[in-house]
Amino acid sequence: MKVFDAHIHFDKYEENDRQKIIESLSSNKIEGLINVSMDLASCQENLKIAEVNPTIYPAFGFHPEQAIPSDGDVTEMFDWIGKHQDKMVAVGEVGLPYYLRTQENNSRFPYQQYVDLLEEFIKLAKKLDKPIILHAVYNDAPVVCDLLEKHTIERAHFHWFKGDQKTMERLIRNGFYVSLTPDILYEEETREVVKTFPLDLIMSETDGPWPFEGIFTNQMTHPKMVHHVVREISEMKNISLNEVYSLLYENVRWFYRIK
Repeated sequence: MKVFDAHIHFDKYEENDRQKIIESLSSNKIEGLINVSMDLASCQENLKIAEVNPTIYPAFGFHPEQAIPSDGDVTEMFDWIGKHQDKMVAVGEVGLPYYLRTQENNSRFPYQQYVDLLEEFIKLAKKLDKPIILHAVYNDAPVVCDLLEKHTIERAHFHWFKGDQKTMERLIRNGFYVSLTPDILYEEETREVVKTFPLDLIMSETDGPWPFEGIFTNQMTHPKMVHHVVREISEMKNISLNEVYSLLYENVRWFYRIK
């Protein structure tokens, strides 16, 4: 009954909470955390965390829901990632700024700059032979698919994915993975993804410290919540719990080349 949390922002937790989580991983049968980064400072912090915690696997990237970095900052980040590529399991989290763009509602929003930056990260993942972790929801997802197909990327992980049926079918044809959060218990969009995707293209995540509702209201998001995700997938797909546990566990190990 072991699990991975396939997507978490561990550096965004308070240090005391980090230690509590680390100390509780074994008792909660959490085999490891795929720890994504927000920017260069986040990459550097996550590398430090991973160096003293072997169950935490870092990914390095730039989260798109923030202001576009300067050319100098991009160069510095890519140089740093190149020097530390052997320490990371993936490029991520990267993608396109759906929520930021919606909030600003500005016709002059520099969307193409985000697309161009994402393409550079995709080329980097290709060059380094690393998987890529994507923030790409709704109408951004087809744009991202275009780029992945252009560069013949095979190992792409769309975390907390939301999109229409046509886009989901496109992801499945490409063999791209999705990961599902605890909102599977109450969010219909997430439940639709479960219904559509085959089990061999699914992972489970928390996206912590992002908070959840329902039975998780007012709780600190903990990797152990992944067990709720696994159980709900088992019930929804009418597949034995042991089989779901086993396959989701192996999906993460295979995708991220974890021995």
